[in-house]
Amino acid sequence: MPFIKIYIHFVWSTKNRVPYLKSKELRQKVWHHIKENAKKKGIFIDFVNGYTDHCHCLVSLGTDQTIQKIMQLIKGESAFWINKEQLTDEKFRWQDEYFAVSVSESMIDRVRNYIKNQEKHHSKKTFKDEYQEFIDKYGFERFKDE
Repeated sequence: MPFIKIYIHFVWSTKNRVPYLKSKELRQKVWHHIKENAKKKGIFIDFVNGYTDHCHCLVSLGTDQTIQKIMQLIKGESAFWINKEQLTDEKFRWQDEYFAVSVSESMIDRVRNYIKNQEKHHSKKTFKDEYQEFIDKYGFERFKDE
């Protein structure tokens, strides 16, 4: 059996960055569901959190998992569940796009803390500003004007 340790930090937003996830209680319910559902599908989410209009996940990839498949399973199922449970006033949707970057083992704790402190972080900075920082930091020039 192979032993791999590859961590990916995923970030994705709600469709058109609509702040569907308005209350802390709702967000916690959604993050808990995402983690539990992923576990059932064999996806190991190390940490999940976010804010009113986006989600961060730190995921450890399994041997047969791809970034695309993980995002499809997490985003698709969670949007379906949110709508089925009628947790938002209008139809909930995630944006099609997402951000994914590998995380070295030496940075895992730093990324966990960053994800953990989303509420505090976004009291000072919008998701749009954060997104632009990611683009600039990781050199994703092709996404600059989106």
